[in-house]
Amino acid sequence: MHLVSYLDNGTEALGLLVDGHVVAARDCDAQAPTTMRELLDTPERGLAVLRAARPTGGKPIDEVDLLAPLPRPTNVLCVGRNYREHAEEEGQNAPEAPALFLKTTTSVVGHRDDVVWDPTYTTQVDYEAELAVVIGSTARHVAADRALDHVLGYTCLNDISARDLQFADLQWSRGKSLDTFCPMGPALVTPDEVGDPQRLEIRCLLNGEVVQQASTAVMHHSVAEVIAYCSRAMTLHPGDVIATGTPGGVGIFRQPPLLLRDGDVVEVDVERIGRLVNRCRTTKPLIG
Repeated sequence: MHLVSYLDNGTEALGLLVDGHVVAARDCDAQAPTTMRELLDTPERGLAVLRAARPTGGKPIDEVDLLAPLPRPTNVLCVGRNYREHAEEEGQNAPEAPALFLKTTTSVVGHRDDVVWDPTYTTQVDYEAELAVVIGSTARHVAADRALDHVLGYTCLNDISARDLQFADLQWSRGKSLDTFCPMGPALVTPDEVGDPQRLEIRCLLNGEVVQQASTAVMHHSVAEVIAYCSRAMTLHPGDVIATGTPGGVGIFRQPPLLLRDGDVVEVDVERIGRLVNRCRTTKPLIG
């Protein structure tokens, strides 16, 4: 299933994406969960209800005000340098263990939302196409061969990064966590439709031109290994999002650098999951 979160008369709702149309979950079955968070409370029951439904009608997706599939994640964990080509373009070796960092949940936006920044605060904004995993059941000390059992679904994520801020700090969170710097979507796709997460083509397009392209098969640490590693350090809760790393080709390490500008359109395309599209906007600072 392709599940979306959207606004229905200003209220968050859960929908099924079917043939380019969004059908309200509650229109499929009165017992269906109304939001993604409600689905996460009882995922097995909620998914069973939705799978038994026969959705019809709905609104074209372009007429729906989409949110991020999980508008308020519990946590957003990220893995750095998880593709060798990306590590090498940075002049680094791929790390022996997953290199973890966090993005704040306030950075999360959805498909077609603007990525916005103040050009007096950062001048080096970059793209990073990633496959993201949404955790569906509590995981602690799980083995890699059971880790995927805890996945609710997958989505596209753009780990937008202010490189000047990132490289100025001893850690990456500030440069990765500006408001709007974590676009996700458009849909959360359940594992039965994705299959092996290590056999997906992933691309980033900037103004229609491919700037990143790889297979998740060349990840240094697999999705299952990343989940297992995270679960040894902390309890993973339903609603946690894990961004699994970006391929080579990011803008800052190109010669000359290819950084995002006002008006640019950046797209993350992941096979069998969808295409996340966002436009870039610069804005003057708002002093409150």
